Amino acid sequence: MTQVSIDSLIQGAISGDCIVSFPTDTVPALAARPDRSSLIFAAKRRNQDKPLILMAASAEALWPYVQGSPAELKLWEQVAASFWPGALTLVLPASEKVPAAMNPIDPNTIGLRVPDFPLARKILEQTGPLATTSANLSGRPPLESMAQIEAQFPQVLTLQASELATAPTASSLPSTVAKWNGTDWEILRQGAVKLEC
Repeated sequence: MTQVSIDSLIQGAISGDCIVSFPTDTVPALAARPDRSSLIFAAKRRNQDKPLILMAASAEALWPYVQGSPAELKLWEQVAASFWPGALTLVLPASEKVPAAMNPIDPNTIGLRVPDFPLARKILEQTGPLATTSANLSGRPPLESMAQIEAQFPQVLTLQASELATAPTASSLPSTVAKWNGTDWEILRQGAVKLEC
């Protein structure tokens, strides 16, 4: 049985020994410590050309993982202030703090997000930023319930039903993914958020 309390799930994530799953404002996430990203790639049978997203409880927790000019950082902070917490993933130049395992093919960029979901942020406040992705086998539709996730990924720690009773309903739309190309935003995936480029 891998349904656990929120405290046990947090400890499992911090230990780095296991993958955890929790709801977000879009689809439920599979998450692991960034330096243990390989666990997620293996569990999902995911190609290494599909990078993971670094999710955190606040924008401030994510800025150490990116590098840019002072003008770029100011612009990125303005966009984050407008849309985070929310369903927007920003793909930005990665700093040396990002483990290469998160994006094996292109370790120079990293996707960042702060979910608009109190339970997810409560977990992330205690674990620190986690490598995340949707909960599904690669190429399959995202799983939308903890029961489905437990059936598909029996080794993943999920939350007990009692921990989820007060959680709001999430959207099944994925996040919008916007990549900084050096001068402007390139929309890689249109999702819940409309970002004017």
